Amino acid sequence: MTPNIHHEKREIVGERLEFKKGPIYWLGPDLTVRDSTIIISAAGRSLVPVGGQFINCTIQVKGQLKGVVWARMTFKGCRFKGRFRGNEFGFREALFDPREWKPGGIGDCDFSEAELHGVGFNGCDMSTIRLPRWPCFTFVDPVRHAAELRKHSWPGHFGQVTVEVACESPTGSVASTWHAPTVAEKMETTVEELRAALETAPGIFM
Repeated sequence: MTPNIHHEKREIVGERLEFKKGPIYWLGPDLTVRDSTIIISAAGRSLVPVGGQFINCTIQVKGQLKGVVWARMTFKGCRFKGRFRGNEFGFREALFDPREWKPGGIGDCDFSEAELHGVGFNGCDMSTIRLPRWPCFTFVDPVRHAAELRKHSWPGHFGQVTVEVACESPTGSVASTWHAPTVAEKMETTVEELRAALETAPGIFM
């Protein structure tokens, strides 16, 4: 039987937490982790964010962390390191009803040392988020730039797939970040062609 580890109704300060492969980790409710280092080796499906906050923490991923929706957790002043794939930060009503769950959020956080691909930011002020630079790139407020982005010339299948995903972002989504080598491999283009197209497109941070 897979062991369950519950971090709930407690405050953790100045510790080193390791989420290792194997157990299921329940994060919350009423969890506060402050001034701590979190090392994540567990698969994304092994993390169950229920409700809480991380304040001034360093979050280090070993390997890749895939598909974690952090909508019920708040991150404030945290630094992220490692490879994140398909994670969602900040609260979006399309994911959870705020009448049933206390909304999470994100602000004043640093992803400059992380590698992000298909990572979404919701309901937050992106001016307080330090994003990774190339070879990662970010669509900032893509819905507002949707008409221009769709008219832009894109290589391979990037326009029909990735740009459309960004332009069709649901209410509350404010940015999405992608990893250029991963995109190029899947969209039948090259990193060089992709960069050239992105450099002249609106609403791109890279």
